[in-house]
Parts: sequence; C-alpha cells; structure tokens
Amino acid sequence: MALTVAVAIMLTILGAAIEGYNCKVVQFILGDSLSDVGNNNYLSRGIARASLPWYGIDFGDGLPNGRFSNGRTVADIIGDKIGVPRPPAFLDPSLNEDVILEKGVNFASGGGGILNETGGLFIQRFSLYKQIELFQGTRELIQAKVGKNASDKFFQESLYVVALGSNDFINNYLMPVYADSWTYTEDGFISYLMDTLQAQLTLLHNLGARKLMLFGLGPVGCIPLQRFLSSSGACQEKTNKLALSFNQAARKLANQLSSSLPNTEIKFGDAYDVVNDMISNPEKYGFSNSDSPCCSLGKIRPALTCIPASRLCKDRSKYVFWDEYHPSDKANELIANEMVKKLGFKPINETDAASPSSASAPPSDED
Repeated sequence: MALTVAVAIMLTILGAAIEGYNCKVVQFILGDSLSDVGNNNYLSRGIARASLPWYGIDFGDGLPNGRFSNGRTVADIIGDKIGVPRPPAFLDPSLNEDVILEKGVNFASGGGGILNETGGLFIQRFSLYKQIELFQGTRELIQAKVGKNASDKFFQESLYVVALGSNDFINNYLMPVYADSWTYTEDGFISYLMDTLQAQLTLLHNLGARKLMLFGLGPVGCIPLQRFLSSSGACQEKTNKLALSFNQAARKLANQLSSSLPNTEIKFGDAYDVVNDMISNPEKYGFSNSDSPCCSLGKIRPALTCIPASRLCKDRSKYVFWDEYHPSDKANELIANEMVKKLGFKPINETDAASPSSASAPPSDED
C-alpha cells in the first residue's frame, strides 16, 4: 500500500498555444497504488492489480478501473476541484500525442517505489526510475509532434507530482525477504532513499521539470495490514517513526533542491497529521471504523486484496480504509480537501472538471 498521499495537479499553461495546439492545464503523475488509474491492469505478469470486483464499485459504472479503491483517488479529487482533466494511464491503448496535450499522463503503478528493488514480489510494476524513463519517451513523442521549442515550453511550464515511498518500507525494508532489510540501518536506509530520490528529481529537472510537488507519507504503521501483523492490533510505531523520518528528510531535500537546481521550485506536501487524526479520532470525521478494511473475507485476515468473494461493509462512507492497504473514497476526499487547503490550490480550468456524477461518493447500505 501506499499511505502515501499520493496527489496529482496542474500544468500551468493557461491559454497558451503550441503551434496550433490549444494547451490546457493537464497533469503528469508519478506515483504508486494511491495514484494508479490502470497501468498495473495492463501488466500481464503483475500481481498487484485492481482488476476484480469490488474495486471501483463507487466510481462511474461501478466496474474495476485500475484504481485501488472503491472510488476516487486523491489525485482525481484534487484535479476535479481545480478543474483539471483526469489523465489516462500511460498504458491505456487510447493514449496518443493529442491525448497527452489534452489530458497529460498518469505513470503511477501499484507496488512501485523509489527504489528499483521495491515491490519485487509483485513481479511487474513501474519503479520511479521506470516512470521517469516512460516520461522521457513521452517527452520525445511531444517534441516530434510540436517541435523542440514548443515542447520545451510545454514541459518547463508543467507541474510534476512525485508521490511514492510507502512501498519502500512495507514492501521492501520491513520484509526480511528483501536484502535491504538486513543491509541498512534505519538511518542508512533513509539516506539511501534520499540519495536515490535526489538523483531522480534531478533527472526530472534535466528533462524539463521546473515546478514539482513531492508528497510525504502518512502513518503507514496504522494501515489494517500493519495492525494485523502487530501482536496487539495497534499501530506499529516503528513503521510510523520511519514514515516521519522519511518526511523530515524529504522536506529537507525539497528545500535543498529548490535552492540548488536552476529555476526550480519543489513543494513538499505532508498529510501525515490529518490522516493520523482521522485514524485516532474517526468519529470527528464521520467514520465509525478506522482499523479494519471495508472489503474483506470476514474473519479471514489478512485479505491482501479485494475479490468477488469478499464481503463489503454496510456503509463504505463510514470506513477509513477500503482494503488492507488503501483508503476509502471518503477518506481520500478528506485528504484531498486538506491538501487543497494547505497547499493553496486554486481553480484553474473549471469547465474541464469531471462532473460529480462520474466520481460520486460511495452510497451507504451495501452488504
């Protein structure tokens, strides 16, 4: 999972024209399962997929669409609020240059991490390095379409979102089957992550990124799976401390690169506190359950994924978590609202926002 509050945003190219192409505000998303909108469903050998019911039950036609939730991602909700079209998955067969100029691209992949080795047990997934490689190819496609000068302008005026990190802990460092778990101390692993992330953000800069948003981790130790694996059923404080250490180091890195990379601004988005409060005080936010998944196999735990045989909670809007790893649509909405407020997002292209009916909140009373 990735309690990472994985969010997508706008490309500030209002009203600009690229050699006859009317460029809208679009999104480029690099992330993990909190932002994946279908890439993993096209990975034939991958096992981290949201391709079966009841994923997507509260989104559009209610069929699985690649989102690891019952409804919308945080990126969907923020994009809707600021009037930005939802970008298709990179592996969506309909993707072409015109679609990229119109809607952007989502490279996010469930199970992916900052490190290439992260999520190896899922067999197929896009690490952040792989997502950057795919972005480089996308950039070359657009350059061939509109020319170098126009392409440079398009990408230099874009806002990039990088939202990964949780899998580097729960699907790597905290699992003894991965060599990183016995190779590094906790501090050494954080440094390894930051060195890698610095190189990746610098690479994005070299490819034209000038305005980036780097998002931190939530209280990963409180997701249902981590609670189940603890002896008491409580949050795993070691995991949460690692998430806080990651956030502290990532914030410092964002500030450092903002100063050292020419004409670059990197903002750091931190949703740890609001998610932690949501889990600690669920009633305050309208929830009745913050420690177990809505979609499960009843008393059979852990149910690592949601499947047709799973049973759903009676009211999905009352659960913080949809499955063992991922927040529900309602929780994602609250997280998105907090991030919009904290980071000062403003509406930019309201006429292009998705209609509320295409991303409705979950109804109650589903058995």
